[in-house]
Amino acid sequence: MCLVFVCDQDEQVIGRQQAPGACPYCGGMVQAVDVESQWRFCFLPFYFKTKRRFYCTMCTRRLVMQG
Repeated sequence: MCLVFVCDQDEQVIGRQQAPGACPYCGGMVQAVDVESQWRFCFLPFYFKTKRRFYCTMCTRRLVMQG
């Protein structure tokens, strides 16, 4: 008996825009990136989610917003 799970996650950048503020590490500009995540099971998509992530344009660190 052979049981195979075929799961895959695909991320695609939808858009980029400048965000207000400066990087706390280097003082560079902050960029907001909209990313769409798609989970597939046996090549059938079953989960979509759009996330906004923040990155520094100079040191390329991912920044986390504290709210």
